[in-house]
Amino acid sequence: MASTVLSFENPVFAAYATHACLVILKMFVVARYTSFIRCRVGVFTNPEDSKTFNKFFGTEAKFRLDNPDVERVRRLHLNDLENIPAFLAVSLLYVLTGPSAGVAQWHFRVFTAARCLHTVSYLAGAQPWRTLFFNAGMISTLSMVVQVLMAGPL
Repeated sequence: MASTVLSFENPVFAAYATHACLVILKMFVVARYTSFIRCRVGVFTNPEDSKTFNKFFGTEAKFRLDNPDVERVRRLHLNDLENIPAFLAVSLLYVLTGPSAGVAQWHFRVFTAARCLHTVSYLAGAQPWRTLFFNAGMISTLSMVVQVLMAGPL
């Protein structure tokens, strides 16, 4: 049964795989953007990184932990690391419950869109949008958590 459920012939698993890859890709983009901002402002969290940057680019990079531009992107990345792995695990368990394709796709779409919009809002410092998009993604994940628990032997 699991081999049928975890196959691309199953539209729920295919949707899961697509959205899992999209949010992982988004998380990697944010990670690279963090590096870009560090290089742009010349601020690094490890002394050896600033020395290497200075050596190759001939600039005055600094070892600092308090640059507001870097910290905003770093906090965004940490937020992704707290939310996306939970979504990946819970939504895979949700796929195993055999949900309807339409309902499952909406769960995945809401989470993916919410995380992308959360990223834009976070970088722009746009409240209350950031909180609203965070909550939309959380509600989607929590809905799947409840359904997985209901499908179990509780």
